Amino acid sequence: MLTLFHAPNSRSSRIVWMLEELGASYEIRPVTIFRPMTGEGTPDASNPHPEKRVPALDHDGVFLAESQAIALYLADAFPEQGLAPKPGDPRRGEYLTWMAWYVAEMEPALFAGFTGELEGSPEKRRGYDAVLRKLASAFAAGPYVMGEQFTAADILIGSALNFARRAFPEDAAMDAYVARCRQRPAAQQALARDGAAGLQNAA
Repeated sequence: MLTLFHAPNSRSSRIVWMLEELGASYEIRPVTIFRPMTGEGTPDASNPHPEKRVPALDHDGVFLAESQAIALYLADAFPEQGLAPKPGDPRRGEYLTWMAWYVAEMEPALFAGFTGELEGSPEKRRGYDAVLRKLASAFAAGPYVMGEQFTAADILIGSALNFARRAFPEDAAMDAYVARCRQRPAAQQALARDGAAGLQNAA
């Protein structure tokens, strides 16, 4: 059984989306979290995440925390759904690189753009511009970051852009990519399931 510890409109929302893409049977265990962007919310003592954050996932006794780890695990646990190239596939390296790049490069750039930290920091500006160039190249080749194949990397990247699109400049190709991700049936199902999770209002 898959049990997702989840707070609505949070980082765990992307895992709801992924579980819907997989067509997996899963249970949502709602938890409350502290939301640093608003200063609202109280950590839930019942949340098994070591830092009382989300997402956290239990799969028949296998426990994972953090979006990238969970996404990597689920894509490999359900290979028939095609959310990751299988081991031995020549594109496996590209996929793993995208997954690591999201955490190491895109998230810091997105946060810097969202909070205004680019001002007065040439180093952060260089990283931010490099992220924009890489995304632009991927969107030009599209429709997804690995071309025709929708992967777990799109779940991480698409969900981040959907949540914090204003962190990056106006761009028609980026907007089209976000729209494609949002229009996927599983994304729509996840949106409904996310809102039904209750306990904590979106912050």
